[in-house]
Amino acid sequence: MTETTLVELRDFRVRFGAAVAVQDVSLTLRRGETLALVGESGSGKSLTALGIAGLSPPAALLSGSLRIEGREMLGAPERDWRRLRGARIGMVFQDAMGSLNPAMRIGTQIAEVMEAHLRLPRTEVARRVLEALEEVGLPNPRDKAAAFPHQLSGGQQQRVMIAMALAADPALLIADEPTTALDATVQAQILALLVALQARRGLAMLFVSHDLAVVEGIAQRVAVMQHGRIVEEGPTARVFAAPTHAYTAALLASRPGPVAPAVAGDAAAVPALEVRDLAVVFRAHRLGGVPLRAVDGVSLRIAPGEALGLVGESGSGKSTLARTAVGLAVPAAGSIRVFGRDPMTGERRAMARTVQMVFQDAAGSLNPRLTIAAILAEPLAVHALCPMDQRRHHAARLLEEVGLPAAHLDRYPHQLSGGQRQRVAIARALAVNPRLLVCDEPVSALDMTVQAQVLDLLARIRRERGLALLFIGHDLEAVGAVSDRIAVMKDGRVVEIGTAEAVLRRPVTAYAQALVAAMPRRLARGGDAAATRPAPASEGAHARAPAAAGM
Repeated sequence: MTETTLVELRDFRVRFGAAVAVQDVSLTLRRGETLALVGESGSGKSLTALGIAGLSPPAALLSGSLRIEGREMLGAPERDWRRLRGARIGMVFQDAMGSLNPAMRIGTQIAEVMEAHLRLPRTEVARRVLEALEEVGLPNPRDKAAAFPHQLSGGQQQRVMIAMALAADPALLIADEPTTALDATVQAQILALLVALQARRGLAMLFVSHDLAVVEGIAQRVAVMQHGRIVEEGPTARVFAAPTHAYTAALLASRPGPVAPAVAGDAAAVPALEVRDLAVVFRAHRLGGVPLRAVDGVSLRIAPGEALGLVGESGSGKSTLARTAVGLAVPAAGSIRVFGRDPMTGERRAMARTVQMVFQDAAGSLNPRLTIAAILAEPLAVHALCPMDQRRHHAARLLEEVGLPAAHLDRYPHQLSGGQRQRVAIARALAVNPRLLVCDEPVSALDMTVQAQVLDLLARIRRERGLALLFIGHDLEAVGAVSDRIAVMKDGRVVEIGTAEAVLRRPVTAYAQALVAAMPRRLARGGDAAATRPAPASEGAHARAPAAAGM
């Protein structure tokens, strides 16, 4: 182990009883370097990261060697790990809201880390808390320090998590999927923040992700994991340009194409969806509050057989528009028609057979107490589409259409993977033979390969069934892969609409340009990623400038 090596794993293994989750992993991480750990869900990357931080699940059995700053930590007592975590190792988790204490103010939570590892007077801790919040780019640090987690946005919560992780000046930052649930622009801001902090502080960073485009723009080296093993490792540029393992090549190939081939809808027919000057207003949550105008004067049209993508940041109104299209939100003004009928005044069952919705959280939208057979039979029974003795056969055909075997009929949702659950949700939506399918962020929580499979599935179903599609997402490349046209929403309004190719490659408005510029895949392909990727720091770089050291 050299002086520049911070973390060294040798034949690292994680077992749960007889099941081996991480097998014979050997890795080194140098000071000032960013190493990315990539792979699909279940590949063992998060378990490896948790093991390095001494946070493995209680049931996990660890073996091999784990050396941090030259010291063997495998089998070390918990008191030694407590001295290490926070002081030498900081960790940023994916779910910032779930990681922050909802009953404690932000400033108190950051101060807690400093008080545990630094011997400082209270006045100095209070000053450093404000400096930490300022360093991670939060405006009005005093106000943010006094706020509770629920009073901050998702991006602000993640910035607080980063401030907490760096509060005691660690040498290693572990970031486990820190941007997966964020909008493209917020994701770009968090990634830029991590790059800047890593360069300024001389940090080593272990960046765990399933998004290869993000990895390409932030890491010097990458290790690819499959089924608990490292199948490929090397400099990021080399691995991405010339992968040597078939699994790595498959991950790279799973990234959506930039623009789907356009399919012309029937413009002369009755529109599948027609929205005119639509407004949706939500009442204030408290007396004296201002009502929220979630959708404000939106007009758009989807022809039969056409796919329209709807993009924008969280709070832009796109999900509210989708819910209005299926009759789950009431318009305050304007009109909305689905194949000429108002979804609010038409007969509910007839409208349900016309338009169906696929939600982002498949696990939350499927009844956990029902088998897949019962879930798929339910719409068949409600709409009397086939006799009872034929429902299981019909459900099996629906599963086959979405690429799942009939053997899954007797399983429950929790026994399926995320991608399989989303396929079941799509199959349930297709059970009533709708003419318009509304998909609200259906792939945002999925791994890249699973995401590509679901996007291909939607494109095939749309082609075979002649469906119209309203596809909502914050990943512009995923939206472009399935859409003929794209509408961009901001603050409840459509600020730009055009062909997918025009919006993604030649955006007109400043907001659309910002969304496209925030796409990590575009940055990586454009050749700018290498310029922003920090070079490994030398030993001397680890000693930060005095201004940064004041944290």
